[in-house]
Amino acid sequence: MNWIERAAFFAPLDYAALGLLLGAWLWIGWKIEHPSPQRRSVSQMMDNYRRDWMREMVTRQPRMFDAQVVAAMRQGSTFFASTTMIAIGGGLALLGNTERLAGVASDLAIGSAPALVWEIKILVVVLLLANAFLKYVWAHRLFGYCAVLMASVPNDPEDPQAYPRAAQSAEICVTAARSFNRGLRATYFALASLAWFLGPIALMLSTIITFGVLYRREFASQSRTILISQSPYTET
Repeated sequence: MNWIERAAFFAPLDYAALGLLLGAWLWIGWKIEHPSPQRRSVSQMMDNYRRDWMREMVTRQPRMFDAQVVAAMRQGSTFFASTTMIAIGGGLALLGNTERLAGVASDLAIGSAPALVWEIKILVVVLLLANAFLKYVWAHRLFGYCAVLMASVPNDPEDPQAYPRAAQSAEICVTAARSFNRGLRATYFALASLAWFLGPIALMLSTIITFGVLYRREFASQSRTILISQSPYTET
């Protein structure tokens, strides 16, 4: 069976729904990381607070609080990486047992489809989860780099290396948080892609809902209002 014959198993609406899923995932990620100055995202504002945190760390004695914060962030990335790995394993196990999915679809009167169709739909979920796993693992490692850099910051604020190294720590922390957030977005859209098992319309609806939730949390949430109020990072 060639690729043309395999592609015939999917309707044009399936390709449109899959395109919408991938487009929404990529666009919201770009928008969050490159917002307009008039409408900053929560993630961008938190990056500025991370830089403030590292500057304050220079004069904080002792620095146990800062170490605990970094340890908590590493634990978060470890938890999500472990959970995602389990989900990937479950998806790979389903690839060899699509008959159960076909049976469930038949019981729910969703319709019948060749095993190849179910395998491709599972593969989309697994690929999104794999992307998320790689982001979480990289974030975990970067948070480790950040911890080492923080430990290298001299205790004396007057040391010429104190603030430059604190700035390096901040940028590594920002990069780690960005990777972690990318992993979260991939996880969100992996969950949205599960709706494809119910059909392309369900996939479109779940994609739109996921996109709306992410957009609201970054640009119109109560937490954003709290961050922007009394904040030195005013919008232009």
